[in-house]
Amino acid sequence: MIKHIVMWKLAETAESAHKATNAKLMKKMLENLKLKIPEVVTVEVGINSNREESWDVVLTTEFKSMEDLNRYQAHPAHEEVVEFVKKVRVDRAAVDYEV
Repeated sequence: MIKHIVMWKLAETAESAHKATNAKLMKKMLENLKLKIPEVVTVEVGINSNREESWDVVLTTEFKSMEDLNRYQAHPAHEEVVEFVKKVRVDRAAVDYEV
C-alpha cells in the first residue's frame, strides 16, 4: 500500500475568493476524485482549524501500488484539480511512502 500525503499553504485571496472558501472548494474537489479515479483506495482531506500553523489543507490518499499512484496523478480529473490548486496555493509539500 502507498500513502500519498500533500499539504498546501493557500493565498489569503485567489481566484476572487478568500482562503477559507478556496480551502472548502479544494476539499470537495479532492474528495470527489475517489468517485472518478478507480485507483484511489482511500481519500481524506482536512482543513486546518489551528490558524497558527503554516499548512492550510492536507490530503491523505492510499493506493495499492506506486503504479496506481502514477495513474492517479496522470488522470484528467486529477489534472483539473491540480490546475485549480496551482492558482490558489503559495506553497506545497508532499511525501509518498509504502506501508
